[in-house]
This record gives sequence, C-alpha cells and structure tokens, in this order.
Amino acid sequence: MNSRSFTRKLSLLTALAVFGLLLAACQPAGPTAAPTLAATEALPEATATPEPPRSLTVCLGQEPQTLFAYGSTTRSSWSVLEAVYDGPVDTRNFEAQPVILEKIPSLGGGDAAYLPEAVKAGDEVLDANGDLVALAQGVTVFPSGCRGMDCALAWDGQSELQMDRLQITFKLLGGVQWSDGAPVSAQDSVFAYQIAADAAAPVSKTLVDRTASYEAVDELTVRWTGKPGYVSHRFGDHFWLPLPQHILGGQNAAALLANEDANRKPLGWGPYVIAEWTAGDHITLKKNPLYFRAAEGLPKFETLTYRFLPANSNTDLAALLTGECDLIDQSTLLEDQLQVVLELQNSGKLKAYIGQGPEWEHLDFGISPAVYADGYQPGNERADFFGDTRVRQAVAACIDRNALNTALMQGQSAVPGGFFAPTHPWLAADLSAPAYDPAAAAGLLAEAGWVDVDGNPDTPLQANGTGVVPAGTPFSVNYVTTQAGLRQQMAESIAGMLKQCGIEVKVTTLTPEQLYAAGPEGDVFGRKFDLAEFAWQAGKGTPCYLYTSRQIPNAKNLWLGANVTGYSNAEYDAACRAAELANPEQPEALQTHRAVQEKFLADLPVLPLLYRLKIVVSRPDFCGFNMDVSARSEFWGIESYAYGVGCQP
Repeated sequence: MNSRSFTRKLSLLTALAVFGLLLAACQPAGPTAAPTLAATEALPEATATPEPPRSLTVCLGQEPQTLFAYGSTTRSSWSVLEAVYDGPVDTRNFEAQPVILEKIPSLGGGDAAYLPEAVKAGDEVLDANGDLVALAQGVTVFPSGCRGMDCALAWDGQSELQMDRLQITFKLLGGVQWSDGAPVSAQDSVFAYQIAADAAAPVSKTLVDRTASYEAVDELTVRWTGKPGYVSHRFGDHFWLPLPQHILGGQNAAALLANEDANRKPLGWGPYVIAEWTAGDHITLKKNPLYFRAAEGLPKFETLTYRFLPANSNTDLAALLTGECDLIDQSTLLEDQLQVVLELQNSGKLKAYIGQGPEWEHLDFGISPAVYADGYQPGNERADFFGDTRVRQAVAACIDRNALNTALMQGQSAVPGGFFAPTHPWLAADLSAPAYDPAAAAGLLAEAGWVDVDGNPDTPLQANGTGVVPAGTPFSVNYVTTQAGLRQQMAESIAGMLKQCGIEVKVTTLTPEQLYAAGPEGDVFGRKFDLAEFAWQAGKGTPCYLYTSRQIPNAKNLWLGANVTGYSNAEYDAACRAAELANPEQPEALQTHRAVQEKFLADLPVLPLLYRLKIVVSRPDFCGFNMDVSARSEFWGIESYAYGVGCQP
C-alpha cells in the first residue's frame, strides 16, 4: 500500500472510531430501573410506515467545469448530465440501445442502406484505409458494393467509378419533451450537429468530417448521409444528442461556450432538472414532472444533489458512512482505497460495485525508437533491445501478472488476454500472452543472444553478438510511467521480476504532462523510451488500430499517432483493417476479430498487464445501480436508483 492509500485508510479508520465513540456515548451507562408513566402521560402513538426516500445525494471527487454537452466535458460532467438527459442512445454490454429513438437503425431493418453514386477526380471520398482523400489516380477505394480489402481497387483515373454513400434514418419517440414543455424534435438534433461541426466546439470532428449531410426529414425523423466510401457498423453513433433550438437557436459554438445557462443550467428531457449550482460545494436538481418515463414512477426521488468532496480527500468513504453521501462515484480515486472498500463491504457498512476495464494498463516495448528512422546503426544508437519478438515474449514470461493483481488490486482485476474488455463480445477469451514462466523466459533470451557471463544474479545479461545488439551490451533499460501510486508500485514490482531474469530496469516516474508530452520532445510520443507503462481505453469498436503502422508518431504526421512502440507489420495491419470492416451481423465477424488478436499476441508490441477498475460505493440498502463499463457514465440508469423502503417491490 502506498503512503497516500495508507493515509486514507488511517484517516478513515480514525473517522470510524470517532463515529463509534459517538454512538457509544448515546447508549445507557448501565442497568437502570424501568421508567414509570405518570397518570396524565399518554402512550406514544405507533410510528407510521416510513415514506419512501425523497432525496438522493451523490458525491463526486471533482466538480464539473461545464455541463454544456458540446463543451470540454469530463467524467464528472457526464455524472451530472446523465440526470439531465436520458440517452439519446445508451451503450449496454458494448451494444447500442435506443432511449429516445424508436430503434437503432440496421441494414436489415430498411432504415440504413448503402447507396451507389458516381464519383470523379477531385471528389472527397474515403479511401480503403478509411482516410478522407481527394479521389485521384492510384487511390485505393471500395467500388460500389464492396466493403472489404479483397475487392478494393486502385482507381486508374479514367474509368467510370461508382462508390457507396451510407445513409441512416433515425426516428425519435413521440411525446418526449424538454423540461420546459417544448417537444424534442429532429431539428434539435440537427442544430446540435451544427454546433458540433463548428470549429470552436472542443469535440471530435472525426464523424463530422465524414458526414455529407445531416437533415431533419420531418418533426421526428433525422437522416444522416456519409461521404462516398465510408463504412461503419455502429449506426447509433451517428445521431447527435439534441440541443434545445427554441432556447439556444441563433447562437454559434463560441457564444454557447460562454453562455452561462448553457454551461450551468442546460435544458434537458431527462429525469431531473438543474435547480442550482453552488460553486465549490454542490449542484441540486429537482424531479422533472415532464420526464417521458414518469408514468413508470421514475425517477424515485424529488431531489438529487451532487456534492463535491474535497480534492485529495482522506475521508471520502467516511462521508458515506456518516450519511453525507448515499453514493460515491469513481472519480474519488477509490482504486487507491480498494482494500478499505472491500473490508467495509465485508462488514456490511457499504455496498461496492466493481467493474473491470475497458481501460487496460499495459507495458509498451520501444521496438523501433524514432532514432531508427534511417535504419538501426548498432553501436551508434540505443541498443535494439526489443526488436526481436522472442525478447518481448520472454519479458512477458518474466512478469507474474496474476501476482500483481493479487498484490495491487486485491484480486479484483484480471490479466487481459488482449486489448478488449473482459465483457466485450469480440474478446477471444482463450488467447493470452505467455504466462509466468521464468525458465521459458531464460530459454527465449538465450535464443535471442542474451547470456549470463559471470553467474552473478545482481548483474544483467549481456549480448553475445549473435543478434543485432553488439556483443557485451548489458541488458539494462529505462522504464517510464506516471507518478500515480499504483503505477509506481507496479513499476517497482515489475523491475524486481525482470531482475530475476537478468534484465536491469531503471524506473523513472514523470508527471502526466511530461509522460504524454508530444513528440519529438516527449519520451513516449517522441518514441525515446525502452519500456513505458500507461493505459488505453478499449471503446465500442476494435482498438487494434492502436498498433497499426499508420499510427506510428513521426515527423511526417506531426507526431500524431498512438503506436508509440514503432511496431510495424503488414499482416497485422491487414488483419486489423479486416476486423474494423467486419459486419457484426455476419457469422465470420468473430473469427475476423480473433485473427487480429492472435497476431497481436504473437508479436506482442505491448504486454497487457491488468484491467483498471471502476469502483462505485453506496450505502448498504441501495438498489437500482448497475455497473456497465461500456456505458458513457456509470450513472446511465440514475432514474431507477432507490434505497431503503424505496427498494421494496
């Protein structure tokens, strides 16, 4: 346990002790005579059955900076916005679920289709890699009817060419109202798209750039049309969360980013309406009487309050135990207090909800540093420690990842088999990186030319000159990660394990700003490291693209890319693109996803370590909470929360 976690635990136990003393002080000191009633005293009336709870307090570890959905939102922003909006689309178990839409469109349902269209030189299209380009001779594209690399063609610049535009039609539920009584309309979503497309809006433009048109067909119908060559199977992503045009219309993104009401009291259609925001303390919401699910008795509370716990609080769990909070979200760094959380749950003092992923911690190998851009020059540049796949596999066999889970995660996490979350339907659960086996690791290292020259366990292996590394080079590498307590413990543990295999590791911890600094200066994105530990999030699609050749950050792409390892393999690239294009409605899609996972684990550009945990805690009589790691926020179902007698059927 790190010092911060120890301090938190000590403070919490102290708070519990004080709380226990207060309770004890209220108890009788010893046996006393039974009191008698005077003749004029009346017996107390029977207590009525308690009314269902009418207020809910959720405690956050961070105050939102804005509640404008197309502003610079954070996780804490969406913890609140889940109460203001409901949907419009929820993600459950990595599948889109309609909330204020009649359904999620599909090719088979007739509300999504690929429509052929003639294209010519200079037209903006998507090439076979999914990049926006101007059509020209030699550009590889999908001709009409083609959805995979097996039928892609390089255009000759002369032949007539047709490509397909994806068109998706969405139908809103009737009767959904903004909390001021105005109907939620198709035009509200179109207005939101216009704001999202505005250069001033700090949101991703990836889908905007692939959109040809987004239009209201009628009051409840929206139609999205893509640019030629665009292929997608996640149709629910193409509907923009509506904004109330009748209130905000006529303002651009810059104006809305400065609009006090848009940022602090956004109008929604969800279960609650924002009543007040007291900076530094709380946000209070009231029940929305116009909520479209009100007839179901939702939401369960008249008042919902989000309280902000002090930064770096050592008493956040105590706030739950003393009744200040009914529920505490994951932004309070409960991962650092996991042991205490489990102890309190075992004693019945709280209820814990623990989910794995989709974020996963991994150890990245510096396979091809930026200095190798003109080719590796042995003796003049950093030694090529990890270019040999056998060495990467050996490192995996040197690290006991299950032991890390037990020691650092109280056994609540799991060792990832690859880059998917454990509940993702595309995960090939039977695949994994090499298991802990130091003997096998020693054999692989010897095959790769790394030998023990002196028999001293305190000195690293040396290269014997049979590989690309000059003879006599010690296997001594740097390891960079952030200063987070969990990562520091992980790094030191891994360094100790690798020492047992003859690999010397020097750990350096940096601030997040330093670790993630852009290239060419930054260690990670400038591709200067030997080993680096951090985390990625596996989203709704496949994250295989993270390790494609096109994602290697370098001077040509202005150091923009996720593949900081420098790993490049044409077979992997092809397998990943096939997985991205695979239609999940087709039976062969699962095998396509399996194929890229097999290649990833065979080449091992990074070693998956552990799933990061999502932890939420509540009072022990809480009900209605459902942890879904694929959801936009853990509070996606806040309208159904209850506690005490409110949980009775």
